[in-house]
Amino acid sequence: MTSFLITGVKVVDGPPTDLLIRDGVIVGTGRDARGAGNAEKVEADGLVALPGLVDLHTHLREPGREDAETVATGSRAAALGGYTAVCAMANTDPVADTAGVVEQVYRLGREAGLVDVQPIGAVTVGLQGERLAELGAMADSAARVRIFSDDGHCVADPRLMRRALEYVKAFDGVIAQHAEEPRLTVGAQLHEGAASARLGLTGWPAVAEEAIIARDALLAGHVGARLHICHVSTAGSVDIIRWAKQRGVRITAEVTPHHLLLTDVRADSYDPVFKVNPPLRTDDDVAALRQALADGTIDAVATDHAPHATEDKECEWAYARPGMLGLETALSVVLHTGALSGKPGPRSSAGRPAQAAWDTVAERMSRTPARIAGLADHGRDPAPGVPANLTLLDPAGRRRIDPGSLASRSRNTPYAGMSLPGKIVATFLNGEPTVLDGKATK
Repeated sequence: MTSFLITGVKVVDGPPTDLLIRDGVIVGTGRDARGAGNAEKVEADGLVALPGLVDLHTHLREPGREDAETVATGSRAAALGGYTAVCAMANTDPVADTAGVVEQVYRLGREAGLVDVQPIGAVTVGLQGERLAELGAMADSAARVRIFSDDGHCVADPRLMRRALEYVKAFDGVIAQHAEEPRLTVGAQLHEGAASARLGLTGWPAVAEEAIIARDALLAGHVGARLHICHVSTAGSVDIIRWAKQRGVRITAEVTPHHLLLTDVRADSYDPVFKVNPPLRTDDDVAALRQALADGTIDAVATDHAPHATEDKECEWAYARPGMLGLETALSVVLHTGALSGKPGPRSSAGRPAQAAWDTVAERMSRTPARIAGLADHGRDPAPGVPANLTLLDPAGRRRIDPGSLASRSRNTPYAGMSLPGKIVATFLNGEPTVLDGKATK
């Protein structure tokens, strides 16, 4: 392995210092980094070093939909976004509901070598919500699965959900619920409100999400198991999660960058790039989500990176697949919202995003996601003896989003043409650069 000396970098919110990386580990900082020998020098004046970002919610589409994304292309997008680990959702074809499929995804990630790919196993066979999948076999497999989710489908049967929670408690696993009462969202196309009424689209009520979160919080509290709520989108959901945490329920939650920024009025264009599950909500919901992320009620930012082939997005709204790209833009969108500024409100008095509190960014986008996923080598601030999984960010840099330049195999980004703050300069995975000078090394 090559040794690297990173000079003049701010570690999270600390003063500028040097970092020496050798054999995949940070072996020295400050004065202790001076015995670098033949280390390759990376000048980082003005840059911030964060623990490598960790995504709890990524769709890599392989196996089955390699026309939209592969583990390799998704891994490259993740590295360019500052990620060192991603959790790959189970809704592949075949579904990741057996030890064999999760091990396939795990090994494809190892072969790509750009991020650590941690498979998420399905809760139920084929995502059908009828009987539990091989949870124990996936947990014991080479992939060591610890998160299970039918994302895209709610585990709607409360008896089955209880059994799943009881099962994973034995090995401290977690059930990640896609909170959507399916009987309340039949034919739903857009958040139920003024925009859906104006456009004549079937509404998707907030209560469909909130009812499942309330039910599952009660179940998790009864069982004493870990519950994680995927892509929280409503103010009411925030209230329920806050209530559950106050009662001691072992509940965590994530929010996506797009739910922190975009609202349902985007659908006025009828552009299916803004169609997502759960749907974009209202200004009041966005404000509540930002505040909840800032105060820790919502534990983590997760991308819900959902690539789709052109024919699945460039069609009539009703037939378009829901989902947006997120890996390469997540950190920039979060910075743009000002939600992690450390200020009382989501934006500064001038109306511009306030300066990020890097410790809070590290907590919501690296440390806590790594802890939820059980990834011991990730989510650790750069320090001697720590695996060198880190990202270097230029906080003064900006980038204009060009869909054609993204690493993903798909192009369904809602941020096309936007100028966003923050630029990833380098990403290191186990001491090896996956991104240098803003470009992927593989």
